[in-house]
Amino acid sequence: MTIKEARVEFRLDAESKARIERAAMLNRESVSAFVVDAATAAADRVLARADVTMMPAEQFDELFASLETADEAPALAHLGKRGRRYVRK
Repeated sequence: MTIKEARVEFRLDAESKARIERAAMLNRESVSAFVVDAATAAADRVLARADVTMMPAEQFDELFASLETADEAPALAHLGKRGRRYVRK
């Protein structure tokens, strides 16, 4: 059993409060449980979108194809030719 210690307080208009209370009653759950479930589901949707980059298939194909083409990187090539500052033993 999870101990619930954290609290969130917010203000809302009377109409929204009445709608939430009615929805909670129809679901046979407390207003608190209803609000927590709804907010958690909304948070999960937002977080899922934050972890995924959406783009058209054509754009993805161009991006993927560009990874196959080597770029000239003169600064990187120069650094690769320098002697090592540290030698692993």
